[in-house]
Amino acid sequence: MALVPLQYAFGSIWHRKGATLLAVMSIAATVAVLAGMLCLQQGFLGVQTQGGRTDLAVFLRPGANSEGESAFDLERSQIVMKESPEIQTDDNGAPMASAEMFLAVSLPKVDGGKTNVPLRGVQPMSFAIHGDDLKILAGRNLTPGTNEIIVGRSITDRIADCKVDDELELNMTMFRVVGVFEARGSHNSEIWGDVDRLRSALQFDNYNRVIGLLKPGITAEQVHERLVVHPRAPAKVIDEKTYLSSQTGMLSGMLGIMGGFLAFLMGIGAIFTGTNAMLSLVASRTHEIGILLATGFRPWAIFVSFLLEAALLGLGGGIVGCILVLPLNGMQTGTTNFQTFTDIAFAFQFTPTVLITALATAVILGVVGGAFPAFRASRLTPTQALRRG
Repeated sequence: MALVPLQYAFGSIWHRKGATLLAVMSIAATVAVLAGMLCLQQGFLGVQTQGGRTDLAVFLRPGANSEGESAFDLERSQIVMKESPEIQTDDNGAPMASAEMFLAVSLPKVDGGKTNVPLRGVQPMSFAIHGDDLKILAGRNLTPGTNEIIVGRSITDRIADCKVDDELELNMTMFRVVGVFEARGSHNSEIWGDVDRLRSALQFDNYNRVIGLLKPGITAEQVHERLVVHPRAPAKVIDEKTYLSSQTGMLSGMLGIMGGFLAFLMGIGAIFTGTNAMLSLVASRTHEIGILLATGFRPWAIFVSFLLEAALLGLGGGIVGCILVLPLNGMQTGTTNFQTFTDIAFAFQFTPTVLITALATAVILGVVGGAFPAFRASRLTPTQALRRG
């Protein structure tokens, strides 16, 4: 048997604007909360994994999951950098590898309070490795061997004393900000300085990691197989893209769980609202249902028609919810990366993943809320429906 014409569902929604608006806005509020949390999650994932390279190897201490847990003394770092044939060399024959220090330092925020900011000590080769991926936006680059630092663009307006020509005190040693830089991913939330000057000022004995540019055709897995059993300088080796992805798990998971939990709680209310709205529609349209049944439409066709109407209400609520969240796209915010316990700045990102998830959730809410009213409408007989109408 034929289905009820689609225009019947659209016409019903249009002519019963009050009930439609109530159901749509209830679902929209739920979707807006979920989409907002997903935008946060996508923004964090984007800034962490943005531009991660597979030709850039990250050398860590065996067993370390992040550079904050890793340590290389001077001898081991030199062995890794100078005795790894898999690492590219520059025009002068020097290996394109750099030993870096990474430390979280507590610094005052512009709006009050303190937060942990990632501080990275770098060698001159670090800039050659990053190449065009790192750009000086204001001021100039730091001079190696001096108490000069450059700061990522994401923290200049969030952390005190992080503008060009400001002086920043690190463990009673003054460092002068000479530039603001833009780089890939989470580097935009970091402060960079000469590694030896920072190690001296902070009384930090070791390096945390070594990075090296791999020769074409060489993978980090191949280097790992050789170095993990090295007698003098054992190391865990992964490519930068894999390393950055591994640093997103905890916070990304928390944001996903929080968004899902809030959406679940609000979704219950949206389902009840949708159910009530659809029950009201069924009660006001029993005469129409009776006519449809009397003219030959089967009960399952009535069920599908009302379920489709509920799905359309859900879709409308999803669209409205996404529109409500759209102004957040690109808005800067910051939070603590629980993997490194440092502050990281990023922007809300309204991605296709957010859109699809939000709309799918909205349709599901609409269908769940409309299932019982649709079933109830399909169970009416022509005589019952016409008599009630």
